[in-house]
Amino acid sequence: MTVQTIYDHFAETIASMNPAKVLEIRAPQAASERLESLIEKKNEHGLSAVEKDELDHFLVLERLIRLAKAHARLQLAGL
Repeated sequence: MTVQTIYDHFAETIASMNPAKVLEIRAPQAASERLESLIEKKNEHGLSAVEKDELDHFLVLERLIRLAKAHARLQLAGL
């Protein structure tokens, strides 16, 4: 089993719970602002190990939610 397969499995499971609700998921404003701040800092000065870890977690969550939304769209389309 690959990491991609695991992501797809969890994304599909999340999407199947309530596809319409999954499509409504949005990051809180504070989280969006923190993500932007980390990306800006990474590009300008670099990140500490703790900040890099935090950014990596944001990116993993973003990937999982995007996949869940893709699966939700497919389910709502009957595919």
